Amino acid sequence: MTGYPGFGVLLASLSAHRDLDIGALARRAEVPEPELQSVFDGLMPTPSLLRQLGPALGLHAEDVFVIAGTTVPDDLAPLDAEARKWVPYVVRHAVDLPQKKSELRHLIRSLPRHELVESPPFPQLYDPPAGPPGALLVRMLRYRNLDWMGMARTYLFLTGRYWSASTYGMVGAGRKELTPDLVADFGTVLGIPAGDLAALTGITLCERPRTHEPAAVEMAELIWDMRRLTADQVRHTSEAAASMRLT
Repeated sequence: MTGYPGFGVLLASLSAHRDLDIGALARRAEVPEPELQSVFDGLMPTPSLLRQLGPALGLHAEDVFVIAGTTVPDDLAPLDAEARKWVPYVVRHAVDLPQKKSELRHLIRSLPRHELVESPPFPQLYDPPAGPPGALLVRMLRYRNLDWMGMARTYLFLTGRYWSASTYGMVGAGRKELTPDLVADFGTVLGIPAGDLAALTGITLCERPRTHEPAAVEMAELIWDMRRLTADQVRHTSEAAASMRLT
């Protein structure tokens, strides 16, 4: 847990960045202000409160569990750990579909939903539940069904920059510096404003956070949509995306 300031500290930092006081956040989350104040003061929040804070903060509930450094419930975790090897291939094909991303997302959302195949092996080696700032961001990507290699490939396809898979492991373990540029890139893949991530990690951005282009937002949403698909369904999606590129 070295380097982890606590959920209350991170929640206060993010709220301040959003210009939200405790009262406003409590109203958005529909929880009593004293209950929220106790979390700001260091009390560990209940799972139900973490779920309520998600939409109140404009975040996925899964991300709030990660920020809290606690176990992500199975219904929020990726469905099938084996599907992660196909996710970057979908991304690779989808970036070349400027006019057909919505069609691809419709396909993903139309696929039948299945029960949990197996709990994904989270965290992977050197990915602590909570720890240095990089651990938080790497773990968020973990719950989008991206392992280290998947992260490396996805970042290449979406940002044009490539780091080795092991580098992401070192970022997650705090053995490689989390730079402002990397925070911005994490924001692109996660679909979370870089300013929010800067508030959570304590990293000062070099310039005014750039606004995500609609295409980048769409890609982040596409990655999110695939979390609850089986390996066969994600492979099918990859094949469908590849076919769309040819038409």
